[in-house]
Amino acid sequence: MSNKLYVGNLSYSVRDEDLQQQFSAFGSVHSAKVIMDRDTGGSKGFAFVEMSSPAEAEAAIQGLNGKNFGGRDLTVNIARPTEARSPRGSGGGFGGGRRSY
Repeated sequence: MSNKLYVGNLSYSVRDEDLQQQFSAFGSVHSAKVIMDRDTGGSKGFAFVEMSSPAEAEAAIQGLNGKNFGGRDLTVNIARPTEARSPRGSGGGFGGGRRSY
């Protein structure tokens, strides 16, 4: 089991420090990062929290999944590994590639 958690359905006002405090009740928090929109600078409504051990991560899931935080019921579960993406600019669309007409 992993110790990295996905935290969804966050209030847009929640910040890294808020998560750090909330999750520290279940163990040592290695990192807490609210994901921000590159263009607007506002929260995207989800975050990743890394606990010090898988046991602490499981305790945080049991203690916080479905619980109200900042006016919203949290979704807390093990983070899935990032899927590999194809590089931008390749495939479909305009430019590049041969075409026969």
